[in-house]
Amino acid sequence: MIPKEKFYRAYMDFFETAERKRRWNIFEDIPWDKLSPETNTEERAIRIETYCAEEMYLPDYNLAGVEMTRSVFGLAWFQTCWSHEESRHGLAFREYLLRSGMRTEEQFSKFEADTFSRSWKMPFKTLRQMACYGALQETATYLAYKAQKDRAELENDKTLEAIFFFIGRDEAAHAGFYREMLALEIADDRSGTIADLAMVIANFSMPGDGLIPDYQEHLRIGGGGISPRKFFTRAVLPTLKQLGTSRDELKSVTALALGAAS
Repeated sequence: MIPKEKFYRAYMDFFETAERKRRWNIFEDIPWDKLSPETNTEERAIRIETYCAEEMYLPDYNLAGVEMTRSVFGLAWFQTCWSHEESRHGLAFREYLLRSGMRTEEQFSKFEADTFSRSWKMPFKTLRQMACYGALQETATYLAYKAQKDRAELENDKTLEAIFFFIGRDEAAHAGFYREMLALEIADDRSGTIADLAMVIANFSMPGDGLIPDYQEHLRIGGGGISPRKFFTRAVLPTLKQLGTSRDELKSVTALALGAAS
């Protein structure tokens, strides 16, 4: 069993870096005065709205996360910190849609009601499996947001560029914390952790997939997703490398687990 103090120290390292280097202010750090409504397009609105919907399931994400982590101080406090940081993401997307004029208050009210009419369910059962999922999902989200930051830069949308820069930096930090959790898990139970990681990779999907109507189509319209190939080469393989494992080890551990179960 991993000593709880190790999770606490991992969280304190995460929190110190966040406090000293990564905090941002939605009111002061995003250049809202540089919005250019004349460049608005419905394609851009759909793209940002889809991201916003995925971020708006925060109450569901947090409810499940707090319940799962509440007995481990460092992980529970990471969950509450994560929730605060994620709350800014949905707010930034929402404010962008409203301040740019791409959506009215009435339109967003209907969009919000539709979003909250469905609930997100945790895709895996254990804390370790969800740490595997978090490491991959946050990395995939960072990659998608990094691509959108670069696109906003090319389109000379300074406001959206800043939004994706700050949000993407948060997502990268979150992925890093989950990898730290997995490093502790691997040191404690290598074969079990590798087996969980292999299972999560095999069954991975983004939170909005199957939850948000027309999710994949809307991402394709806006060029907002990442391909399965990019997910594998830019999220899965680097995660395996950072954890000191490989595809071969995943296959070997999985084969042993299947053999033991048969």
